[in-house]
Amino acid sequence: MTAHIVAMGGGGFGPSPLGAPTNLDRYLVELTGKRSPLVCFAPTASADDPQYINKFLVAYGTLGVRVMVLTLWQDAARSVERLADADLLVVGNGGTVNLLALWKAHGVDRVVRQRYQQGDDFVIGGISAGANAVFEGFVTDSFGPFRAATGGLGLLKGSFCCHFDGEDGRAPCYTDAVANGDLEGGWAADDGAGLHFTDGKLVKCIAEKPTQRVFRIDPSDLPTSSGILTEPQRVEVL
Repeated sequence: MTAHIVAMGGGGFGPSPLGAPTNLDRYLVELTGKRSPLVCFAPTASADDPQYINKFLVAYGTLGVRVMVLTLWQDAARSVERLADADLLVVGNGGTVNLLALWKAHGVDRVVRQRYQQGDDFVIGGISAGANAVFEGFVTDSFGPFRAATGGLGLLKGSFCCHFDGEDGRAPCYTDAVANGDLEGGWAADDGAGLHFTDGKLVKCIAEKPTQRVFRIDPSDLPTSSGILTEPQRVEVL
């Protein structure tokens, strides 16, 4: 029994031209090891945005999988119950703090944590906010300007910064938070790049393009470090 998490800085089907699935999406499906896995999309962070849901259905509908959507604004109890059958949970982007609050209110956090800790041949693919949520800490604009926050699910230790190359102000907010101790050290990923963890251990870093990067960010006392140590990771282009 194995549990996988792929934490992505951004990318995937959402921004894909014409709504086509990308190699990141295909990578997630392949990790299930099943011919026709049940893929559940969680658009919670985007308030169950119907356009985002439609993009998921169109993109994953071409991959030979079965699909379902975790909806918490309508028919939440039955939707959460069906989550126990999913082989792959794709957690979309949006507001991380709102995602975590709603998951706690509806018990989604308990189901996800239980399945992950049991190694239930379960795959979680987190896109930006969805990736933030599986760590302990992150940077978010859920409150307005970027700020450090904790209270993630803690399936993976440390912190995470999505959109490392994609949003002005996010990267410096993250590095400052790690340097001053507001966040534990962790990982940063550009849009289109991600980290694959198996049973809590990093297996590889992946990206859709050679220019997309992943970094390890840790606090440092070295006088020339400006308070942090930034270590680029080897990335496998899908």
